[in-house]
Amino acid sequence: MTRSLKKGPFIDAKLLKRVKALRTGDRTIIKTWSRSSTIYPEMVGFRFGVHNGKDHIEVLVLEDMVGHKLGEFSPTRKFVRHGGRIQKEQEAAAATGAASAGGSSAPKTT
Repeated sequence: MTRSLKKGPFIDAKLLKRVKALRTGDRTIIKTWSRSSTIYPEMVGFRFGVHNGKDHIEVLVLEDMVGHKLGEFSPTRKFVRHGGRIQKEQEAAAATGAASAGGSSAPKTT
């Protein structure tokens, strides 16, 4: 369910105040825990440290991001990969097979 048009998009008041206090060319990172704040046009060009539950992920706001939420650009889950021991053995075999085939593939001249 979306937010009411009467209310307008949500942005943390403290965050907006900090953005207006800085200049656009400033290289400082604005740390925030407000992942649900909507990106406004005034925020373009600033760097935000968006908290993902463990760290602050640096996000440089571009024009294409206006209207999205800050949390969309700071993933909270880390993908390790599928498979286990068998998958690792297959990848290792493929890597050694490719390395041995790549070394002996010199062009023949007749």
